[in-house]
Amino acid sequence: MIVSAPLIFVTVVLLYLISSIKILAEYERGVIFRLGKLLPRPKGPGLVLVFAPVDRMVRVSLRTVVLDVPPQDIITRDNVSVKVNAVVFFRVLDPLKAIVEVENFHYATSQLAQTTLRSVLGQAELDDLLAERERLNQELQQILDKQTDPWGVKVSAVEVKHVDLPSDMQRAIAKQAEAERERRAKIIHADGEFAASAKLAEAANVLNAEPLAITLRYLQTLTEISTEKNSTIIFPLPIDLLRLLKEHVKE
Repeated sequence: MIVSAPLIFVTVVLLYLISSIKILAEYERGVIFRLGKLLPRPKGPGLVLVFAPVDRMVRVSLRTVVLDVPPQDIITRDNVSVKVNAVVFFRVLDPLKAIVEVENFHYATSQLAQTTLRSVLGQAELDDLLAERERLNQELQQILDKQTDPWGVKVSAVEVKHVDLPSDMQRAIAKQAEAERERRAKIIHADGEFAASAKLAEAANVLNAEPLAITLRYLQTLTEISTEKNSTIIFPLPIDLLRLLKEHVKE
């Protein structure tokens, strides 16, 4: 069977056109290089024609990327060695810059996040690293976003995920927290004693102003003791007798 040349030509052209059809998802864009030159606008989403070898397309995803920064050895400002890891959320806003301005924006963002994490957290003290994590996260996000902006990458958030402290430092922090609780307990106890002494002084002044009040209080105490089941023997003494003995001692 002899196949004519026009049929072969048409078949080759059809196969070439079919192979030139590319489909980009809604979250994808195609950066086209035509004879090595960048086209001014990315292609997609949908159906895109890429005529190889004249054209070369690089797919770029516009979805948010979650980058896990590996643990970094950091020495804080107060000379405490810790391991810190973080999570970086970023996405591509300009596909053309992400391909042309940097060789691999994923790898570049990862390395930049690691160096920035060591640099920023190394200037903070351990207490700030543990208590002011929100402020440090915002500072890291601003620095990374500014440095990745020429690449067409937007860093939306940075979160310090975990701070690994040495065991001796954990014990020291636990002792500090325990000492702080003991200090608060002693202050509260002292405040209670002070308030009780003030009330007792007021009660003493009231009883001193009314001589019969102390007698009534004395009898009330005897009544309370007698109601309890005990073998205590009480010898009540008149209050006036005690007062006479007190005056006699003073003389």
